[in-house]
Amino acid sequence: MSKRGGGGFGGGMPGNMNNLMKQAQRMQRQMEEAQKELETKEFTAKAGGGAVEAVVTGAKKLVSVKIAPEAVDPEDVETLEDLVVAAVNEALTQAEDAASASMGSMNMGGMGGLF
Repeated sequence: MSKRGGGGFGGGMPGNMNNLMKQAQRMQRQMEEAQKELETKEFTAKAGGGAVEAVVTGAKKLVSVKIAPEAVDPEDVETLEDLVVAAVNEALTQAEDAASASMGSMNMGGMGGLF
């Protein structure tokens, strides 16, 4: 019988597959660590020239909202509401950008275009 053609993956493949699995596991650990670190960070944004400030975590949880007394006008509640929404959305955008940057900078460990 010929040894050509029926051997499956070839002689070096099991070692390469083992290395690939180790790289995938290492990358998964790195991603988990980066996610935990990101969740503890806080992101602050202001709106209305600093009249409203919102703080969110990397886990996208609103931690605090501060409103300057001069921003409170009983005759114009809508503007204050808009400032709160703008500040919270900006802080969430900062958290999302940080998450994307963290995952984007992750070393692929030689896995190239496999993912």
